[in-house]
Formats: sequence, C-alpha cells, structure tokens
Amino acid sequence: MPRTPTDPQPLVAEPGHLIRRAHQRAVALFAEHHGRHITPVQYAVLRAVHAEPGLDQVTLAERVALDTSTTADIATRLEAKGWLHRELLPRRQRSLRLSDEGQAVLAEMLPRVNAMYDDLLGPLSAAERGAFLALLQRVAGLDAAP
Repeated sequence: MPRTPTDPQPLVAEPGHLIRRAHQRAVALFAEHHGRHITPVQYAVLRAVHAEPGLDQVTLAERVALDTSTTADIATRLEAKGWLHRELLPRRQRSLRLSDEGQAVLAEMLPRVNAMYDDLLGPLSAAERGAFLALLQRVAGLDAAP
C-alpha cells in the first residue's frame, strides 16, 4: 500500500536518526581504539590546541563547534588531567597550550586514528568515502575540512 503525504517515512530513512546512529557507532569505535580515558570531544580540543598553540578559549570553542561554557569546562578538565596549560590573558580570556603530557597523549593516539576511521568507513569504497566526507561537510555547514 503506497504511503500518503501524511504517513511518516520509515525511521531508518530519516536523516536525523541515521546521523545519530552513525554518531553512536563513531563514539563506540573511538572508545574501542583509544579507550575511555579520553572522549572524542576532548580529542578534538587537543587536536585544535596542538594545531594552534596559544589559542584562546573563545576561538577554540569556534574551532570545535561548542559553546564557550562547555569549552571552558573541557579545558578545565584537561588542565586537571595535566594535558593542558591555561594562561590568563587580558579581559579574562585564557591562552591554551598542550603540556608535555598532553603532547604525549596525542602522539600516542594519532597512529590509531586512521585505523579507527577505516573501521568506521569500512563499508564504503575509497571514492564513496571522499564523497561521503564532502557531503557531511556540506550538511555540517562547512565549506571544506580544516
């Protein structure tokens, strides 16, 4: 029987549901490859600070697409772990740098990142992976990957 305009599409055809399921799989694979001592968001913060040492927390929030209060909380947690140094700047901003231990944590993780993404994108061919990433960037409102 054909669907009418008011019939909902099957749940497995809804983009939001599929994005959530893909995110769940990505988080599970992250934990499988890197353990539970660091979260994907903490990893993103380490990567962003590594790429731009001295970055302030407001700019960091923009780079990792989080609000400033959440970013400040994460930076505080990473500082407590000894992975990040925060230095007070004028106007109550904070400059961020990885500590030696933070550099070591990131260096230990990086060799496993490609394997993690190979597992995540395993069902796709090389061409499909490129197209998928380009489409995700568009859906996320990004022109291109940084």
